[in-house]
Amino acid sequence: MTSHRARTCAPRGGTPVVRFNGASRGRISMAALACFTSGERSRLINRPRIQGHHRGAHQGFTRQDYRDLLVRGHLQLGGPIVVVWGNLNVHRCSRLRRYAADHDWLTIVQLPSYAPELNPVEGIWSLLRRSATANMLFADRDRLVRAVRSGMRRIQRRPHLIDGCLAETGLSATPTTRRKAQ
Repeated sequence: MTSHRARTCAPRGGTPVVRFNGASRGRISMAALACFTSGERSRLINRPRIQGHHRGAHQGFTRQDYRDLLVRGHLQLGGPIVVVWGNLNVHRCSRLRRYAADHDWLTIVQLPSYAPELNPVEGIWSLLRRSATANMLFADRDRLVRAVRSGMRRIQRRPHLIDGCLAETGLSATPTTRRKAQ
């Protein structure tokens, strides 16, 4: 719940000072699918994970959480999906790979190491940090959750923002045809 500083200001010649309480009492993690289909409007499917600040609480998304997000995406999109994943350890786990192998509607493509510039969802997180949570200090976890959900809804309603995140990677949603070697 600590503040993400997007901009600061101070009198001319003065040093900007942003004060915030460093004792965070909660966290929200998000996983998202940026969905691109030729000829259709881009979509964003996300799932939040609200975490408390107590011992024994799982700190991140598990393979079951990612599997559930993939199933949710498959059901909402109504067809096969190709997932382009970064190198998070949960994304590379053998159980998720077996799950993908057992389901013909799911294809997983792994990004190279340290290549966030190829992941359109990184652009979504950047938009969220620069808008919904920028320069804000949240008094409690519920306000943080409301702000993040509101920011994600705002991005979902603007497919051109999602398209821009794909364009920023240099990738394309249109299938390319390979030429046969002659």
